[in-house]
Amino acid sequence: MTTPSIAAQAYAGLARLNNPAGPMRDAAALSSGPNFGALLKDALGSLSQSARNTDTQAQAMATGKANIVDVVTAVAETEVAINALVSVRDRVIQSYEEIMKMPI
Repeated sequence: MTTPSIAAQAYAGLARLNNPAGPMRDAAALSSGPNFGALLKDALGSLSQSARNTDTQAQAMATGKANIVDVVTAVAETEVAINALVSVRDRVIQSYEEIMKMPI
């Protein structure tokens, strides 16, 4: 079987960005936590690994060495990971556009 869902890891990483544990954290606490760039890099790496796993499963299925359930599961995990990353991208673009509309 395949590993746990890549999208769940991406959502968990994004949830750490918006941690409501403390109402106001100081600059030192913010700088010591994970930054958005690192989380995005991890999410892209996970997506890349998921896509490689899907390709490997599809090639194994073509040669008759894999179970169809494993192939479908790998494809579904990759699809969910892509959809999650696209949602994050859309939200970042939307936030950028809102910031650009703010008066100086």
